[in-house]
Amino acid sequence: MDKEPKDKLTFEEALGQLEKIVAAVEQGKVGLEESLDKYEQGMRLIQHCRAILEQAEKRIETINRQGQPASGPGSDGAEEAAS
Repeated sequence: MDKEPKDKLTFEEALGQLEKIVAAVEQGKVGLEESLDKYEQGMRLIQHCRAILEQAEKRIETINRQGQPASGPGSDGAEEAAS
């Protein structure tokens, strides 16, 4: 994560870095102090991923609202085609 600012990371890149941190800590490859640093780094990555997911959710909601009919049933022209 030190290579580039976290806001430039894609969701997949951040998740990949998080997975590497978890694996290193779980395998005992790092000491206590480094584990704490990695934990802090992991928490920042999690926050970054959550922010990306929230943006995606808002975008999906916007798309869904735009795709809904303007008024009640039948306003999509389906009833006209059946007539």
